[in-house]
Amino acid sequence: MSNVIWELDFYSRPILDENQKKVWEVLIQESPTTTDRSLDDLFRYAQYTSSKTINSLWLSEAIEKAIAESGTKPRKIRFFRRQMNNMITKACEELGIAAIASRRTYALAQWIEDRMTSVYPNETGYDQKAANSASVKYPPLNAIPLPDAVRGDKNDRWAFVSLDCSAFAEMSEWEINFGEAFPLSLANIAGETKIPGLIFFSPRANPLAAWMSGLEMGYLQLEITSRPRLRLETGASDSWILANVTNPQILSEAKGFEASKKEAQGVHFLAVQSDPESESFAGFWLLKD
Repeated sequence: MSNVIWELDFYSRPILDENQKKVWEVLIQESPTTTDRSLDDLFRYAQYTSSKTINSLWLSEAIEKAIAESGTKPRKIRFFRRQMNNMITKACEELGIAAIASRRTYALAQWIEDRMTSVYPNETGYDQKAANSASVKYPPLNAIPLPDAVRGDKNDRWAFVSLDCSAFAEMSEWEINFGEAFPLSLANIAGETKIPGLIFFSPRANPLAAWMSGLEMGYLQLEITSRPRLRLETGASDSWILANVTNPQILSEAKGFEASKKEAQGVHFLAVQSDPESESFAGFWLLKD
């Protein structure tokens, strides 16, 4: 099986058929996993269907058609809608493909947004009211501590840093043991834009990065409460406490990190190194919220 990863959405669209029932659609988008991929070269597949055929069998057949069209069977398929978990998982299991709940569906999210503005409004039966209520919002879940095996100790340090957007053009040449990226064209940001990030320095860099590589990395977020903390959002709904941010100076830096994220259209990164002098990364993930 290839190392290709797909992103999938199977849901109703703001289009009504002749019986005034919502039209459903499967969208399949190849995940760009490096910064040097061209979005125009990524595989895409779209197919409408009636609400009468909403089941795992139809979806499995649609995925098979996509595989035939692309000539590649993906290693795994990511999806973000929690309510479609059972159907998508069953359809993928029929084909021997791992179905992974994930918020790392950045390319798919952009494609859906594009279709909401440039495709669906041109379809017969377009329903503006349904389009206005199509956004997906899930309630935040309580963050939990990192597992004991990877939790920081007195020898661990972390720091907020930033890199110019243009620096990521050479990311494919960096020495990285574990990680994943995406083309910055997904965020439509200029080359001089500063991309904020967080670097963990730890003697246990490789075990920590290896553990993180088993997660579906979503994004980092500062949670402002009576006890501020930095969270790592993974999977479809998991949330981990990376660090408590109680020091006033560090809290100020964390707030600056969040402000820089907004300027960079949500793009940021998480890196893991053994020490500040290291020229390689145990882990490096480009993220987007």
